Amino acid sequence: MIDADAILDAARGHGFDFYTGVPCSFLTPLINRTIGDPALAYVGAAQEGEAVAIAAGAWLAGRRTVVMCQNSGLGNTINPLTSLNWPFRIPTLMVVTWRGQPGMADEPQHELMGRITGALLDTIEVPHAPFPIEPAEVASVLEAATEAMNTDDLPYALIMAKGAVADAPLDEAPPAPAPRGKRLDLASGGARPQRIAALEALLERVPDAAAIVATTGKSGRELFTLADRPQHLYQVGSMGGASAMALGVALNVTRPVVVIDGDGAALMKLGNLATIGARRPANLVHVVLDNGVHDSTGGQATVSAGVDFAGVALDCGYARAATADDIGGFGTALDRAFSESGPTLIHLRIRPGSISPLGRPTIAPRDVARRFRDFLAEGA
Repeated sequence: MIDADAILDAARGHGFDFYTGVPCSFLTPLINRTIGDPALAYVGAAQEGEAVAIAAGAWLAGRRTVVMCQNSGLGNTINPLTSLNWPFRIPTLMVVTWRGQPGMADEPQHELMGRITGALLDTIEVPHAPFPIEPAEVASVLEAATEAMNTDDLPYALIMAKGAVADAPLDEAPPAPAPRGKRLDLASGGARPQRIAALEALLERVPDAAAIVATTGKSGRELFTLADRPQHLYQVGSMGGASAMALGVALNVTRPVVVIDGDGAALMKLGNLATIGARRPANLVHVVLDNGVHDSTGGQATVSAGVDFAGVALDCGYARAATADDIGGFGTALDRAFSESGPTLIHLRIRPGSISPLGRPTIAPRDVARRFRDFLAEGA
């Protein structure tokens, strides 16, 4: 058994200072000490896959990151680990608990995952090692993990058995309730615009210093077609993860950060809105382009017709939210968002369809990530 500070101090020596995740009883001492250390950042996520995307954004903003979760939640991380971290080559250190470890009594829901935790990490090509349980093991374990991530630019996992870390108390002030944010209704009831027109309006107004994260699918493809710039991140995978990645960026830079989301993607990870609202990054503008369908897969309907994204955002703690259904209203909402403190969500209802022919980003995801990271570092 080790003290939480033993591993946190050693990890800090390797540059790890940004933590995110979802609690597990095995992780309690480690999370408690991370929360209580003012030199470390900890973001509690609503879901494990969200934590991976938040960490990816923080890495893009120059932080070295750690994701902590239970192995039962490892399944939620598979999509971002394989379709975000792998193609973009974004490393993160993972601490995954070993509930259901063979030979250890545990709840029945952990039995299968306990047997396959290591094999599952092998399948998704995430190298792993046991979490250290003796003080003498800490340095070598972290050195091996850091060397692997520096070499491969990919995640590395430490599997934590029960009782690996000694108990540590929680020193966390209860969150102060924020006043309800302001709503702006700019809907006119007229003909809805195309996505390309909305993106053109955004590019006309977005500050030169702003970073833009575009969700997977046609939003990123049309943004690339209109203008390919170093401050654009085209999230080619990890559907639903764009807003979490943008949060990870926004918490670590002072420049404006814009995320272009879709209704299907936003619905997939609605918990992201709660995490954004809780953290309240003033520099984040969250644009939801809602055409009511999964446009990239044949136009099947989403359930967004009955969803008030602006209302949800305000309920989750966003400082501002706006609704619009034409370019004029969208432009007004953008102007307000870039001149006022956020986070702000802008819900624009658009019509289905996209430009034709529609290409795809021709720059490899790894190169997109690194030029985006370089852009964020300018003037930091």
